[in-house]
Amino acid sequence: MMGVLDSLGMGALGFVPFVIIISILIFFHELGHFLVGRWCGVKVVTFSIGFGPELFGFDDRHGTHWRVAAIPLGGYVRFFGDANAASMPDVERNQLMTPEERAVSLFHKTVWQRIAIVAAGPLANFILAIFVFAAAFSIYGYPNNDPVIGPMSVDGAAAKAGLQRGDRIVEVNGTKVTVFDQLPGLIAGEAGKPVKLTIQRGSESFDVSVVPKITTAPGLDGKPVTQGRIGIGPGGMERLDPFTALWTGTLATGQTIGASVDFIYGWIVGRGDPNQVAGIVGIAVASKTIGETMGLMGLVLLTASLSVSVGFINLLPIPVLDGGHLVFYTIEAVRGRPLGARAQELSFGIGLMLIITITVLVLGHDLSRQIYGG
Repeated sequence: MMGVLDSLGMGALGFVPFVIIISILIFFHELGHFLVGRWCGVKVVTFSIGFGPELFGFDDRHGTHWRVAAIPLGGYVRFFGDANAASMPDVERNQLMTPEERAVSLFHKTVWQRIAIVAAGPLANFILAIFVFAAAFSIYGYPNNDPVIGPMSVDGAAAKAGLQRGDRIVEVNGTKVTVFDQLPGLIAGEAGKPVKLTIQRGSESFDVSVVPKITTAPGLDGKPVTQGRIGIGPGGMERLDPFTALWTGTLATGQTIGASVDFIYGWIVGRGDPNQVAGIVGIAVASKTIGETMGLMGLVLLTASLSVSVGFINLLPIPVLDGGHLVFYTIEAVRGRPLGARAQELSFGIGLMLIITITVLVLGHDLSRQIYGG
């Protein structure tokens, strides 16, 4: 197994940041369901981080079994009245419950209480993202648009030319640079051609020739556009006060949600780029690379971004996911009664098969890209 991980550029220690990040996101997501469920008077049977065989666990004074399982790629909260970890209702058992059992059963709560319980998971991820972004902006700073080199791709043109983090780009091909936002426009059209950069490093000033790497990405019309990139991110940072950081973190979370909506829309209209899709393996490799190139700050920002992704994905209207439950409950609120048990069971089966299919396809794409560069 280690040989496979090494071939993916991971290894045992490289896998640790990924497991920690995913576990944090799962915990907060399920904690949202748990807290609102308890607030609504629902008995929580199980709170699980991970799937599969239990590694360790304990029972609290309310009768909830807390467990950590062997496969850290998900989690669940199972409420009293659920048939399984996906919160599919146990209709037959729910109909035979005593009044005392009905009082603590998810199935017998009002539709609005159930909507609140389900929505609380994704909402917890969005709230977590806001605070993690805010912490990063307070501790590490927020980009101030100075033309200073920050994170660098290890195989990018800038790194190969000997540039370093903290270098200030003064000119590009003789054009004076005052803000970082100028750089993409000055470099994008020079793909594959030498570009002269004037660099200031401390008290030293010098010129260096960089050949932007040729990259292809879909343009606004969906057609491929060739651009030049030198593999750098902004490095000018300004620490924000807590209130400003919290507001900026909220804006960053909203922007990330908007980018997720645009991504899904792009796939719906046929503009999706397979290279923008990453699954478990892709995220694990990315966490290792980001940790090596950007350090703890990079992993903190990755945690915030992934928290938004977890919340957003769970809101997709697919049975088994939170979004699927919200669709069922919305239909129930409009009709005045829930969908039939058979219809829900069939929908859950289709949703589960869809999730498995997507997971397998994304995993295959991840492995192909990491092992073969495809």
